[in-house]
Amino acid sequence: MRPRPPARISFCSPGTFTDHPAPFTHCPRTEPSDGVVMEFGVNFFPVVDPERKTAAEYYAESLRLVELAESLGYEHAQIVEHYGSPYGGYSPDPVAFLAAAAARTSRIRLATGAVIAAFTHPVKLAANLAMLDNLSHGRLDVGFGRAFLPDEFEAFGVPIEESRSRFDDGIAACIALWTEENTVFEGAVHRFGPFTGFPRPYQQPHPPVFVASASSPDSCAAAGRAGHHLQVVPSVTTRQGLKEMIEGYRQARAEAGHPSGGRIQVKYTCYVSEDRDLALADAREQEQNYVSRMAEAVSSWAHTRSSQYPGYERFVEKARGYDFDRALTDGKVLAGTPQDVTEQVREIAAEYGSDLCLSLQFSPGHLPFERAARAMELFALQVAPSFTGRAGAAAGAEAVAVPAAG
Repeated sequence: MRPRPPARISFCSPGTFTDHPAPFTHCPRTEPSDGVVMEFGVNFFPVVDPERKTAAEYYAESLRLVELAESLGYEHAQIVEHYGSPYGGYSPDPVAFLAAAAARTSRIRLATGAVIAAFTHPVKLAANLAMLDNLSHGRLDVGFGRAFLPDEFEAFGVPIEESRSRFDDGIAACIALWTEENTVFEGAVHRFGPFTGFPRPYQQPHPPVFVASASSPDSCAAAGRAGHHLQVVPSVTTRQGLKEMIEGYRQARAEAGHPSGGRIQVKYTCYVSEDRDLALADAREQEQNYVSRMAEAVSSWAHTRSSQYPGYERFVEKARGYDFDRALTDGKVLAGTPQDVTEQVREIAAEYGSDLCLSLQFSPGHLPFERAARAMELFALQVAPSFTGRAGAAAGAEAVAVPAAG
């Protein structure tokens, strides 16, 4: 394994790591003495125009940021899966990106956020994920998503009405292939076997499974009942809606008799600078770019109706009605000085609980690499220590060295 890079701070404890490759077992987190248990990771959702930044440039910059995130002590790095447009289209294969990240790092967890089970046969998906788990020596967290863009379903020739059944089949089949021999699977869509999945995952019995949900309390509750972990996105729901999703997940998990400790990742874009005006200007520009590209990607909902996605025909209207100032006030984006963002995170903890892992995007769209890297440093050094119960660097501390290009 590569030697560990020197960490300026260490504010996450998702499990136990050693210097030698040994099977990783996800352990309960240790609660600091002051009761604060928040975790922080980084995520990547490329909303990038090819004429402004090539795919090669985006991947190179993002991998440098993953290395920086590890050196700063972030808990995970995750990336999405989308196709065919500037709205996430630079990430058609999360496994490929995370494999490259695994080769550059040794401790940070690597999360799919999320793989789309509907577009890949579970035999292939389970094998690819197990291979990544081995390449990373047991650092994989697997987030599964349903997809929601009609154009993607059409491109793959997958009926959108099969979205839920393919999603359920994908999770169940992957777990079976990871844990059984001579698996015979009889799902709503997929049927195969007897077949033994190979390779077996590095983590036993299998990597942690997350369910990604944008706005569905039912999906969150189902994840809780199944004993899975949760990924949610505040930007496409209301403050009250997000609270209901998180509380519903916790309640369903407890009622099903699963142990406490279900991990909840909440995804935000985050703009931090010593200059408040610069942070807010960056946030306004990048968030508007995100919403504009999302409006283009969801435009086919204007003439699409599906029982699997009730109300999504109003998605275009909602996207076009976006207002940055309202989004900032509603807590859908983090932006400002380290002190501003500290207060914003404090509000999140008060509203939804402090047992969360905030998955932060520092490099959306076309933000210059240097500003994204500096924001990542400022958050780790001046914001995170207020919520982790661990000693952090003092404000104004020497910056961590940014990994060199190439």
